[in-house]
Amino acid sequence: MKALVRQTLFVIGLPALLLAVWWIASDGSTDPFWPPLRTILETFPSVWTGERLRADLLPSLLRLAAGYTLAGVAGIGLGLLIGSHRGVRAFCEPVLEFLRAVPPPVLVPVITLFAGIGDSMKILVIASGCVWPVLLNTVEGVRAVDSVMLETARSYHVRGAGRLCHVVLRSASPQIVAGLRQALSVAIILMVISEMFAADNGIGFTVVQFQRSFAIPDMWTGILLLGLLGFLLSLAFQFAERRVLGWYHGLRASTRRS
Repeated sequence: MKALVRQTLFVIGLPALLLAVWWIASDGSTDPFWPPLRTILETFPSVWTGERLRADLLPSLLRLAAGYTLAGVAGIGLGLLIGSHRGVRAFCEPVLEFLRAVPPPVLVPVITLFAGIGDSMKILVIASGCVWPVLLNTVEGVRAVDSVMLETARSYHVRGAGRLCHVVLRSASPQIVAGLRQALSVAIILMVISEMFAADNGIGFTVVQFQRSFAIPDMWTGILLLGLLGFLLSLAFQFAERRVLGWYHGLRASTRRS
């Protein structure tokens, strides 16, 4: 119970402190581009009504989920293939190093040429940036699988899908999850960027529209909503990670106690 209370304080303590600093620093501000936090919070409910949440937040979340899922499936699948075969890894490594060095926002105009300006473009932009942390962490996780475990599985005739699921994936899962965690923050950034380029709805589109119409407090509410969204998604991911990697965290805790 004490550990849960301590963890909760750590989770909400720093955000609460930053909001308090923001409130004090902006209180009494007359700068139109830096409104008081009090004004932003008072504006928030009138801006992000149920209708706007349905019209802007929901499409953004659907694109985020689709792009993130696509990147996760592609990154884990390709990572297992590349990490399991030395020849494939040697062949693909130069190309991977080149492609991952290209900033994903630069690909937005290129993807737009082929996919148009609809949801497909935005999903591909998100996936194109998220796939790299998942792919590279999966490759490293597969390469780091204990050779003794592989030999033991081979001696017990555990091959094919059984070897992949029960030995390789399980051993590599901590690094795969680390890649998925990194990809989540990248996905939120690319979701906003893709909606700023070409869209007629979404959080990024709405923030830009507020900025262009000089509705500055409304613009800040969109930024605040993005921060809240990232915070909640991070909490959800941590919860899922604890469930999926319960055995791993338990092993680490027992190792520290010993």
